[in-house]
Amino acid sequence: MRGLSMFIHPELTGVLAGLPDRVDASKDVDAARASFRRLMAPRMGPDARVTVEHRIAAGVDVQVIRPAGATGRLPAVLYVHGGGFSFGELDGPSPMARDVCVATGAVVVNVHYRLAPEHPFPAGFDDCYAVLCWLAEHADDLDVDPARVAVAGASAGGCLSAALCLAARDRGGPRVAFQTLLIPCLDDRGDTASMRAITDPRFTNTRLVASMWNVYLGKARGSNVSPYAAPARAHELSGVAPAYILTCGADPLRDEGLDYARRLMEADVPVTVKNVPGAWHLFEAYAPDSVLARETTAHWLTALRDALR
Repeated sequence: MRGLSMFIHPELTGVLAGLPDRVDASKDVDAARASFRRLMAPRMGPDARVTVEHRIAAGVDVQVIRPAGATGRLPAVLYVHGGGFSFGELDGPSPMARDVCVATGAVVVNVHYRLAPEHPFPAGFDDCYAVLCWLAEHADDLDVDPARVAVAGASAGGCLSAALCLAARDRGGPRVAFQTLLIPCLDDRGDTASMRAITDPRFTNTRLVASMWNVYLGKARGSNVSPYAAPARAHELSGVAPAYILTCGADPLRDEGLDYARRLMEADVPVTVKNVPGAWHLFEAYAPDSVLARETTAHWLTALRDALR
């Protein structure tokens, strides 16, 4: 489906009209990675508001982002970048991770997990869980408060963040104080109304999501998919961290995010939900100066900041 037959926010119609078709990472992962680097490049420069230290944590490359001039024991956020499990902001700190650091005053550990197709599930999840454990174990070294450790991520990063909360609960792992799941992919089965409806080739759509899961799961694709790969497959959600879930109206992942929020509520897990009508997946990167993008970003950052107080 091309064109504006679905509702698109008036601020975004002109931006969408000028977008080319998205690159399918399952067909050309190098081209998809290059396309994402170009999209994020304007926001990848240095930022005097933060300091960045490169470290190896449990064998994984991470960046420890700290508010410039901050002292004392700070809250911490493990930030997991998005990118369909196959690409991401690997040339520097994720701009979203940097925004988290500035807005919340937290130490942010930005994890560069192994990527598919070279490293399908569970490689990326294992890396993220190992870094979460490392963060908790090195709280004194990092000068962070182990009682105020959150996880956050967008898209594939939202999936991995939700999976970390499930694993931490199941394994008696580090206590997670809050989970921020932004436009998360959570269900490999793709059986929702939004997944069937959103087919425009210019942004994340039904076909691209199906291809993403094929690449990420590899030989694990099938009926016995682990909830640490696709958190919607978890039978029980009680006991996980309080959550914030962001969805977008023109995103095929919308309904699985909203359904996960409903299931969290039913499990008596505190959850805040924000849906952005007329916006597509990661629209903020395409229209960063729009009022809609600024308001959406401010909303989830405020929720995360308040949760860490």
